[in-house]
Parts: sequence; C-alpha cells; structure tokens
Amino acid sequence: MIPRHLQITVILLLVGVLFAGGYMLELRRREQSKTKALPTVVTGRPLPAPDAGPAEKIRLVVAYDEDGVLIPRDASVHLPADIGNRVKEILRALLAVYADTPSPHSVPADADIKTVFVVNGDTCVVDLNAAFAAGHRSGILVEQFTIASMVETITANYPQIRKVKFLVEGQERETLAGHADLMVTYEYPKVHDFVLSLQNVELELK
Repeated sequence: MIPRHLQITVILLLVGVLFAGGYMLELRRREQSKTKALPTVVTGRPLPAPDAGPAEKIRLVVAYDEDGVLIPRDASVHLPADIGNRVKEILRALLAVYADTPSPHSVPADADIKTVFVVNGDTCVVDLNAAFAAGHRSGILVEQFTIASMVETITANYPQIRKVKFLVEGQERETLAGHADLMVTYEYPKVHDFVLSLQNVELELK
C-alpha cells in the first residue's frame, strides 16, 4: 500500500500540472485575442499586382514643368500578365516619378490609377481615383502635361493603342482640374503633335 504522504504528494503534483496547463492555455488565448485586435496598417501606397512577374524594362514619358517639355525615361518594374493591369502598373510607375522630391511635375500624393481597360486593342480606358482630380493643380499647361505624359507613356509601351479615355471613379468628368477636357477621347497623333510643339518652342528659345 502506498504511504499516505506519497499519495498527497502525487495529488499535489497532478493539481500543479493541471493548473500550469490551464494557465498556459489562458495565456495563448489572450495572445491570440491581441493579434486579432491589431488594426490593419494602411500605408496609402498601392499594393503590387498579385500576379506580377519579373522586372521588365518600360518607357516613361515624364513632364518637366520647369523646362516645359516631356522627356522619355527608361525604368524597370514588375508587371502582371494582363495588358490592362500592365498599363496600370506602368502609369503607377510614372506617378512614382512625380512623387519624387523634388518633383518634375507634382500631382496629388494620394493620386492613383484604379483600373485600366483596353478595348478593341487600340483604345485604353484609364480610371483615376477621386484624389487624382480633386487635388490636381489647376492650370492649362500643368493639366495638359499630366494628360500628355500619361498618353505618351501608354503609347510608348503599346504603340497599338491610339486612343485614351480618362474616367474618375468610373464616371465621366468635365475637366481634370478646370481646364483639361476629360469628356473627349484623346487621340495619340494629336497629343504627340502637342508634345512636339513644346520641343520646338524649347529649341527656338535656345
């Protein structure tokens, strides 16, 4: 027969093990509760496309306000497979250039490209977010620069696209910030003529 003092010792050990196990479970439950309660961190930056592939060389046509010209610049970005999403990421790369300090052509810090659709192979529909239009600087030339740089950037990477239509939050808008007409569909030849005219003026000034 087991001595009474050993029985008591065994019982106390079992109680201790059960108590310790319950305490560990409670700590784990509290930790999980804290983790679930953590708020989602919002950076304000667009997330990369989930199906983005390896980095590819692209061409950006950057507006330089001080010089009054648009100049091509090469860049490298990760692009998804779908052409609409590819154009969206290319335009976001252009906005990233404009977000630099100092900026060659400032646009609102929270400006973004929501969606891009390519229709019939030659027409691109670009849906801007509300902040893009709401915070854009007002002025004939600065608004034309924004439109022209985006159109030229699209066509520099996809020459088959000849027309670009801009929407804001999926809706038509009369102007970008009071001047550049957003009701029209921009045709590449006319936009390119505008860019060439700027270059000619710059050469004449020199």
